[in-house]
Amino acid sequence: MGAVVMAIVVAHWPLRRKAGAVMLLCVFGFGAFTVVFGLSRNLALSLAALVLMGACDMVSVIIRHTMLQLATPDDMRGRVSAVNSVFIGVSNEVGQFESGITAQWFGTVPAVILGGVGTMAIVALWAWVFPVLRQVNELIPPRDRNLR
Repeated sequence: MGAVVMAIVVAHWPLRRKAGAVMLLCVFGFGAFTVVFGLSRNLALSLAALVLMGACDMVSVIIRHTMLQLATPDDMRGRVSAVNSVFIGVSNEVGQFESGITAQWFGTVPAVILGGVGTMAIVALWAWVFPVLRQVNELIPPRDRNLR
């Protein structure tokens, strides 16, 4: 539900500035709300955490896919998108396997919490290792930037 609402919001009010920082913040928020979900013993809080996880995920996906399309030369866009789709599909499968193994080893709740903390740690690492990523400002095609 959160993803659908956020998709509608972003469609009507597109992101204008600080796209890289917003993307990293949303992925970090996804991890933080995952931890909240893992720790929650209250149905309303759990549902709110899931909705907010979906909203954060939707915004980060929109920004990531837009960045990929804008950074790829026109003649390579189809191939790059195809490879990206394969990697996303594979990462989902590997993630499901990893989550199942982690839940078996540590238990379900610790696995969820560990996943959220791991997500936040990776975001912090990526923000530090790839500063250009957090510095992406506008989601405008390079050829249209000169028109502004």
